[in-house]
Amino acid sequence: MNKERSRTVVMSEIMVPQMANFLGNVHGGWLLGFLDRVAYVCGARYCGLNLVTLSVDQVFFKEPIYVGELLTCYASVNYVGKTSMEIGIRVTTENLKTGEIRHTNTCYITMVAIDEHQKPIPIPALTLHDDDEKRRFNEALTRRQMRLALYKDKGSA
Repeated sequence: MNKERSRTVVMSEIMVPQMANFLGNVHGGWLLGFLDRVAYVCGARYCGLNLVTLSVDQVFFKEPIYVGELLTCYASVNYVGKTSMEIGIRVTTENLKTGEIRHTNTCYITMVAIDEHQKPIPIPALTLHDDDEKRRFNEALTRRQMRLALYKDKGSA
């Protein structure tokens, strides 16, 4: 069977007091951990392989997230290289009392597929179906090139 695997995932969670920082809003560290799990689920669903996080290139904290809101992450595989992939995540929150939905965060996480010896392994190529997927792929490729140039300039791999 040669069925194309899903390249997206939607994950939601209610924000509870245990997730709050000293100001009473959701702690950024909690959110980063959740975003990493969302990226893993999205990437693993696409390729069916074990993944590890290579980088969190950008996390934009546009607005605070409040306890009691429903947080929803919309994730998609934007780019696939030989052994790595970029997952883009859009975060919204919903006030369950008023129904107001806010776009609070956006981020891009790069994951690497690994084998049982924790060595990088190839990921199935990404087939682009429409202009939106092509745009996301090209934007991710640009971010990848900038990241590689930055690491090269700093003397890293």
